[in-house]
Amino acid sequence: MSRIGKKPVIIPKAVKVEQKGRSVKITGPLGSLQLDCHPRIKVKIDDSEGKILVENKQPQNRQCKQLHGTMRALIANMITGVSKGFEKKMELYGTGYNIKEQGGKVVLQVGFCHPVERVIPKGIKVNIDVAATRGNDVPARFMFSGTDKCLLGQFAAEIRKIRPPEPYKGKGIRYADEHVRRKVGKAFTSGTV
Repeated sequence: MSRIGKKPVIIPKAVKVEQKGRSVKITGPLGSLQLDCHPRIKVKIDDSEGKILVENKQPQNRQCKQLHGTMRALIANMITGVSKGFEKKMELYGTGYNIKEQGGKVVLQVGFCHPVERVIPKGIKVNIDVAATRGNDVPARFMFSGTDKCLLGQFAAEIRKIRPPEPYKGKGIRYADEHVRRKVGKAFTSGTV
């Protein structure tokens, strides 16, 4: 039995949950999300107590044990997304690096000879606090927010992948809470041979 899967998911008052067959649709103040549950996992909606119970039909099967906790976590993330939302804060380090939002795309200048563009997926909002870096010490700061945690995390990972932080000067795109381990670099000695 999955310890996470056994926990019931509490439904807030502003959230409405509907189930049609294996499909679960969750609607809240920030939007609506839909999930098709795995056939081996059973989802019960208890409206009287305001809970969602996720049940494992075959507790001996290893794949069913894994899916039990995963389905419960996905449903809990959907409820959090439509009621509170998710956000990913990111930073951009490097002299002359900048970010802007233009025509439904994120446009990044990150040291290449051309700007890098990525289309913003539907349901994700971009908020740019500081558009350009100032030297290597003051980063550009921006944030992605949305209701779908999976889509938000995937988009943030794709943006970070454009120019991951390098270990010597720390230039590149990173998450705001990410720690980049720095290397010392070459040390030149001025001695005679």
